Amino acid sequence: MKQRVPKSYFITKGAGESRHAMHAGSYHLALYQANIHTQNIMVYSSIIPKDVIEVDQPNDMEFGAVLECIMSVCSGRYGEKLAAGIAYTWLYDEDDNKIGGLVVERNGSFDEDTLVEVLNDSLYELYNKTFNEYSIKDSEIEYVTKVFTPDDVYGTALVAMCFIDYKD
Repeated sequence: MKQRVPKSYFITKGAGESRHAMHAGSYHLALYQANIHTQNIMVYSSIIPKDVIEVDQPNDMEFGAVLECIMSVCSGRYGEKLAAGIAYTWLYDEDDNKIGGLVVERNGSFDEDTLVEVLNDSLYELYNKTFNEYSIKDSEIEYVTKVFTPDDVYGTALVAMCFIDYKD
């Protein structure tokens, strides 16, 4: 069986606010700030292949194309603290060969430090309960966060790992 395997990704984040709505308002404006508003977003779960590489966000994504992402989104209302974040790291076998990676997404009403703590706890829970036959390196854990408080009626914060191409 031939499966599609992501080859490269970029990281982006944004926040938006609207007086009209969340989905057709602040969420879309957060996509706009993240510069992925011209894409049709599909959400992945939390596994990344061992050979995937991070690249700069391309400027030439085709309008209306499908963009597959691991995404954290937090929407709320005026004055609420909105926090979205991802943490990711690599898994290694007993011979220190990279076998793949884990990503966790969290959202809620957190400050920056608390969001990183919650992401770290989530990452270790996933690792300990499902992949503890492998090892991870604390120094390789990456955290990407967006925390913001809307001044308008609705607000959305988002962070995304976006896959842009696939192995042949």
